Amino acid sequence: MIMSRIEARRDEDTVAAGPLVDRLLGGLPAEAVLTDPDVTASYAHDMASFCPAGSPAVVVLPRTVEQVQHVMRTATELRVPVVPQGARTGLSGAANATDGCVVLSLTKMDRILEIDPVNRIAVVEPGVINAALSRAVAEHGLAYPPDPSSWEMCTIGGNIGTASGGLCCVKYGVTAEYVLGLDVVLADGRLLTTGRRTVKGVAGYDLTRLFVGSEGSLGIVVRAVLALRPKPPEQLVLAAEFASGAAASDAVCRIMAGGHVPSLLELMDRTTVKAVNDMARMGLPESTEALLLAAFDTTDPAADLAALGALCEEAGATQVVPAEDAAESEMLLQARRMSLVALEAVKGTTMIDDVCVPRSRLGELIEGVERISEKHGLTIGVVAHAGDGNTHPTVCFDASDPDESRRARESFDEIMALGLELGGTITGEHGVGVLKKEWLAREAGPVSMEMQRAVKRAFDPLDILNPGKLF
Repeated sequence: MIMSRIEARRDEDTVAAGPLVDRLLGGLPAEAVLTDPDVTASYAHDMASFCPAGSPAVVVLPRTVEQVQHVMRTATELRVPVVPQGARTGLSGAANATDGCVVLSLTKMDRILEIDPVNRIAVVEPGVINAALSRAVAEHGLAYPPDPSSWEMCTIGGNIGTASGGLCCVKYGVTAEYVLGLDVVLADGRLLTTGRRTVKGVAGYDLTRLFVGSEGSLGIVVRAVLALRPKPPEQLVLAAEFASGAAASDAVCRIMAGGHVPSLLELMDRTTVKAVNDMARMGLPESTEALLLAAFDTTDPAADLAALGALCEEAGATQVVPAEDAAESEMLLQARRMSLVALEAVKGTTMIDDVCVPRSRLGELIEGVERISEKHGLTIGVVAHAGDGNTHPTVCFDASDPDESRRARESFDEIMALGLELGGTITGEHGVGVLKKEWLAREAGPVSMEMQRAVKRAFDPLDILNPGKLF
């Protein structure tokens, strides 16, 4: 009986998908429309745990703006939900499919359309890989600063969708500060152009900023005008060891209060350091409770690092070691970039929190996470963009153990609650997606949520764009 019901449901899905696929093929090449269930299942979710994902009816991989418009017109006419995706490196379930949806993968729209050294802008399609853009503009003596840890895999469109940050944001800021203008395909297929190519521009409401961080719920970004900066000098890194997270946090406060502007200020706790060593044999000091990495890309980085090192020693650093050259600096940065992957290897599954607090309360958050870890008997590693208070407490657990999974979810929620108690936010750069919907409502409050839902209705009255995310 159960099998017959499943087969009947599959037949219904096939019938429902038939007109949809036929209509899509009317404006897309056959190779851009994927219907094999084994293939479409691989597009069902991003990298987040504890986020439900449905079964897409079809996956489409457009290469042109016109093809994206065709997809959205078709979806509007047939009232079919559309889930936009980049590289699916997200950590909140924002790219997870819903049952019967069109997954709109933008990875084939991967052209860098223009690099303009005079106006210091790049014009790109959403599927461009972050690292590929960085390397391309470097050939012109320029830099695109936002650099998430997944920069070798993540796309610019995904970065825009979640308003990504990165390791260098303490000095150079986050994605939102570099998006000057966008071309966006709306839910009904119309093409909206927002923003500008100029340094300044305040004409009308800032719709560009509205789309940055909207997680594909308001429209499909198909082109972006991005601000660039002159390529900075090569940075030099310093590593400082501390006997506690609180001491490392004190050093961060001293550095920022002293007016220093490091290009990078990152923290790895003992659990994270050990995980990185276990994975890559990098020889990081496991005797430390907290390892602070700082860097300067100034004309005299050695002098700047010396001044910063002195502040670390005043805060109780047990050892301060400047990198001798660029190669040693890159090794330390590579250790930081692989932190989340290394923590996942501890137990096989992780829940990666994204709590951001005022810098002055960073130590309280770290101590609170330690208490939560002990309470639930779980390994929780903390890695942080310490310079802006954005922490990633990472809960390591065995997903096949129901009790451990329950404790992991409870600890994750307790960390978010702690972040709000400390005057912070539930997400600094990963987004809300499915994972934090309830927490968005708690943080924002009823009036804000009413206004946000009104904006959603204005852009997507049929609620077909990434439904079930954010709200």
